[in-house]
Amino acid sequence: MNVNVTLILTTVPDADVAQKLATDALAARLCACVSQLGVVQSSYHWQGAIETAQEIQLLFKTSAARAPELEQYIRANHPYDTPEILSWQATASSVYGQWITAETKRPLHV
Repeated sequence: MNVNVTLILTTVPDADVAQKLATDALAARLCACVSQLGVVQSSYHWQGAIETAQEIQLLFKTSAARAPELEQYIRANHPYDTPEILSWQATASSVYGQWITAETKRPLHV
């Protein structure tokens, strides 16, 4: 049986920001995996002009339950005024989806 998961994409200005966002999100169990998709060139409208910048794309894999917290984390820790945060549901294989669900569960504190 397949499992629904959430994918969240963002772009960041450099490798240091990419590593920090990924490491901290993983440490907080907000996602099970982050793929650094590499350097992309983005062109966009910003403050009345067309801008072009080299950016790094990050793809976070998380459970539907943790997606809102992950989006909040990205907004709070992203260096851009208006960070790109794209989110969509995907169907994962049973084993991979269960792994994402297990890795994004909060640790139990007794």
